[in-house]
Amino acid sequence: MSFRTTPSVDYVEDVSPGSGALPPRAWYASSDARSLSLNGSWRFRLSATAGAEDDSFADEGYDAGNWAEVTVPGHWVLQGDGAFGSPIYTNHLYPFPVDPPYVPTENPTGDHLRVFDLPSDWPSDGGAVLRFDGVESCARVWLNGTELGEFKGSRLAHEFAVGELLKPGVNVLAVRVHQWSAGSYLEDQDQWWLPGIFRDVTLLHRPAGSVADFFVHASYDHTTGEGTLRVDSDVDGRVLVPALDIDVATGEPVTVAVEPWTAETPKLYDGVLATDGERVPLRIGFRTVVLEDGLVKVNGTAVLFKGVNRHEWHPERGRALDLETMREDVLLMKRHNLNAVRTSHYPPHPAFLDLCDEYGLWVIDECDLETHGFTEQDWRDNPVDDDRWTPALLDRAARMVERDKNHPSIVFWSLGNEAGTGRGLTAMAEWIHGRDPERLVHYEGDWNCRDTDVYSRMYAFHDEVEKIGQQLDGGTHRRRELPFIQCEYAHAMGNGPGGLADYQELFEKYDRLQGGFIWEWIDHGVKHAELGYAYGGDFGEELHDGNFVCDGLVFPDRTPSPGLIEYKKVIEPVHIEGDGANGIVRITNKQDFADLSALAFEWSCQVDGETVESGSLSVPALAPGGSAEVKLPEPPVDGRGGERQWTVRALLAGDTLWAAKDHVVAWGQFAVGARPLPSFPATDRPALDDGRITLGPARFDARTGALLSIGGVEVGATPRLDVWRAPTDNDDGAEWQTDTRYGVLWRTLGLHRMRHRLVSVEAGDDALTVRSRVAPAAREVGLDTVYRWTSDGERLRLSVSVTPEGDWTVPLPRLGVRFGLPEADRVEWFGGGPGEAYPDSKAASMIGRWQSTVDRLQTPYVRPQENGARADVRWVELGGLRIEGDPEFWFTARRWTTEQLDAARHRSDLAAGDTVWVNLDHGLHGIGSQSCGPGPLPQYFLKAEPVEFSFVFSTTR
Repeated sequence: MSFRTTPSVDYVEDVSPGSGALPPRAWYASSDARSLSLNGSWRFRLSATAGAEDDSFADEGYDAGNWAEVTVPGHWVLQGDGAFGSPIYTNHLYPFPVDPPYVPTENPTGDHLRVFDLPSDWPSDGGAVLRFDGVESCARVWLNGTELGEFKGSRLAHEFAVGELLKPGVNVLAVRVHQWSAGSYLEDQDQWWLPGIFRDVTLLHRPAGSVADFFVHASYDHTTGEGTLRVDSDVDGRVLVPALDIDVATGEPVTVAVEPWTAETPKLYDGVLATDGERVPLRIGFRTVVLEDGLVKVNGTAVLFKGVNRHEWHPERGRALDLETMREDVLLMKRHNLNAVRTSHYPPHPAFLDLCDEYGLWVIDECDLETHGFTEQDWRDNPVDDDRWTPALLDRAARMVERDKNHPSIVFWSLGNEAGTGRGLTAMAEWIHGRDPERLVHYEGDWNCRDTDVYSRMYAFHDEVEKIGQQLDGGTHRRRELPFIQCEYAHAMGNGPGGLADYQELFEKYDRLQGGFIWEWIDHGVKHAELGYAYGGDFGEELHDGNFVCDGLVFPDRTPSPGLIEYKKVIEPVHIEGDGANGIVRITNKQDFADLSALAFEWSCQVDGETVESGSLSVPALAPGGSAEVKLPEPPVDGRGGERQWTVRALLAGDTLWAAKDHVVAWGQFAVGARPLPSFPATDRPALDDGRITLGPARFDARTGALLSIGGVEVGATPRLDVWRAPTDNDDGAEWQTDTRYGVLWRTLGLHRMRHRLVSVEAGDDALTVRSRVAPAAREVGLDTVYRWTSDGERLRLSVSVTPEGDWTVPLPRLGVRFGLPEADRVEWFGGGPGEAYPDSKAASMIGRWQSTVDRLQTPYVRPQENGARADVRWVELGGLRIEGDPEFWFTARRWTTEQLDAARHRSDLAAGDTVWVNLDHGLHGIGSQSCGPGPLPQYFLKAEPVEFSFVFSTTR
């Protein structure tokens, strides 16, 4: 005799993809077949284990009146104010024991009930399909008390035939969702673990004779300008494309003259697939993707991918995105010159791919597969090399390809991410190649390129990328014959990434290097009432990876970060460089397909950062790759003898789908002549009176040499040497990079706790000289520092000379002076702007006259860190002072100290004080992207070496 005391939950730990679901098919919207959205408010009950409750809640007449409610699409852990559990963030560690296919008994399980009325005019003929577009991680489904089946594959569509189960009037849909399942072992992506029904649930009428599945084949012959269309359909019908005079039977090819689809020129033709029972709209893009001459070519042209990895994310709704949020992503990408997206690390909501088709983005569509956590045991028991899991892997591949196969934007199918290697991946690649030979297959983990059509890597350093471009990287013969892309590079975590321009230079230098995809699009901060945005560990997770989940080019609210502004500049489709002295500008079209006819060009001339004259510039409609030199007008006559420069911009000549007329696509600046440096004779003498030294407009403490005031402006803290910055995520580096994590090395050396020893205060005939030694405790290294103050009676000059002592084995974080002002708000400067910049991330820093407030100078990184520097500053005015630099300098101002910034873990930890702290830096260390990639290149190191720099102070009151 045997008996079971709890409901059967064996399916949760079954390695199969599930049972009862229909075969995958193309995702589409019908013109005339009815649909009913089941999104909205659902009744919800949370249990601690998979078998805590029986199945009776699925029975008709069950009373769930005392249950809670959640919104679908949604994640239950992001609803209920914490009553339904919390998010968990891990980068690659499984948050449960690695014991495949088993998961813990403590398995949060959400029972969902949706009672809906079938419309009275719902057609009675044909059948109906219930579609789930995304459920994490395992779901069991009932309709009107009848079990439909269960499924895994969280970010994939699953459909069930329900026509015979629907009833007139009231119907009850019951769904049991388990947070953990065998499928979780295949979904170990770097993201929050968020259970729930997070994509749409839809009831679809399927009329008799309706379209089932279909495959649009639309190739383009670049030599003839003709496209060939063939639509294969499970149900016979006709294909109509009015603009091309096409009316053919399904399965029958037709060749006509067409305009091709590319990411730059996303031409779509509206068509219809008509069967006896249904008409389905088609949006057809003609293009051909091939691997030829060792390159990825579309329509006969090699493509340079300027891409980004995109997780789906909303700071309040997690991966439950609405159409407008998806559109906002695409618009931001297009407006910042991106041309490609890798859908890391799962197929996105299908509506996002519609937008990529419409607006123009190349897509690597990636399968919902990652087993990264198995690296902790050297990939032992990895499911992708275990035949028992192969059916699940093939199911995931098929559900991706079949759902998305009709999108012209997709040029690669990706097998997944960070899943090691194994027979299951080979099986997936073979199936995909057989099913869709018109696209290429990608997978980064296949370094020998056995199964893939491209050599793909993550975070390869610049020197290695160059060797790959030169085909000096070794590897198999097959790999050396394939193109190379960086499917992830330039880790955009916190302040950064640095080194983008250096990567792009390599991509453009070597044909084999076909670009890359920044990691990643958006910071995955969770909106939090107290912290601003929460990250890993803020919900008490047992295991977590901190703010490693905040590594995007846009902040959680989709505000562009300085990293996105920098990337836009680096990947501009038009290169503008000039010879200011001779009035010549050289324009180069860096696009792959489009000429410059969609752009208008304008010039402007600036004196000391202010535009004195501007006008339009006639530039030919250069073909892709073409260049032309254009003569600028004679520079305007201006009596001022200041610094002069040209600025040339490329603007949209008219409105487009993604931006309005006059949107700036590209720009370039070049100087007409050298900048006049600030100088004056030292005519005033220091005078001692009652413990104070007066020099020109300034007062000093005679004992310490500390500056007390300039004119009527009090100085809260005297300028003195400063070498510390609150380390960025990229300064701190990744834990596996032990030798060059400069944030760690700086702390070890003690640069965050430098001590200042006053050596002497010397009042000479024409200068006040203060000598000091700046050094960390417990170390022999130090910096001999001399501050020399001079004046002409109205202005005050500070000259700083620094001489290192000892064996400095690490670069400095910064080198300059820091001082405090008791009050300052409005800031104006002449130099780089409008946003922050650092030595290896300042391509987007435009020289001009800029204004801000102290508060708006700050960059709101989710985890506070060094930020807000402005580059190449000639002069700055704030707090009643004007400060000019010789040479140009870096400027930062904030209402908290560097030490307070360093100690903060969230923006809410920062409280404005009574002092505005100002840094005037001669140099800054580069940024790099060592939070997961390379640190700064050597040319961006701030070496400890003898140096001298100066500043001229005057008052503006």
